[in-house]
Amino acid sequence: MQTPSIDTSGWNVSVPPYSYNPSAWSQRIPICLLAFVAAAISAHLSLYQWGLIESTWDPVFGDGSNRVLKSDTADFMYRLLGIHDAALGVLAYLGDAVLGFAGSTRRWQYRPWMVILFGIDVIPLGIVSSVLVLCQAFIVGEWCFLCLVTATISLILVYMAWDEVRVSVGYLYLVWKRDQSKRLLWKAFWGHREARLEHLGNEFLSGAKS
Repeated sequence: MQTPSIDTSGWNVSVPPYSYNPSAWSQRIPICLLAFVAAAISAHLSLYQWGLIESTWDPVFGDGSNRVLKSDTADFMYRLLGIHDAALGVLAYLGDAVLGFAGSTRRWQYRPWMVILFGIDVIPLGIVSSVLVLCQAFIVGEWCFLCLVTATISLILVYMAWDEVRVSVGYLYLVWKRDQSKRLLWKAFWGHREARLEHLGNEFLSGAKS
């Protein structure tokens, strides 16, 4: 028996409070591309930390990058985490890219778990990157140019990803507010398709406040 097709013509519509759809490809592809760039930069830094290349590329601070990446602070983080911070950055940025590409243009409703996982990957990474920059300034006393580039990308990713996370959480809040049902909220979180959730999704799109 042939599986009935799903009408996706109304998926790429604006989602309150925004005048656009945060799950649209036009919103997510730039995030993924930036994440890939940051992953490539982190891979270069990781190669130095693992001793596979002799030096890092730094047109601004010269040997400062090498000193930052081999500093006592970097060594402490390696002993604490069991992996170099740059290598951890590679994994995190690749996670951003993969999660950014996954799902449809209506994943804020049909894959909230994916959007929230995406946010959990992107937002803490931006915070950690900022903390590492502060460590460069106040603990190490040296600067790493490519580290600053990845930290900037991390903050841009937080800014670009926040709207989709906000929309998904807002939709889940509406589901809970209307029915006070943990079972329905759980179904909504995992993206189950049923009449009540479709109705609440349309209500969320309408921007209903009551």
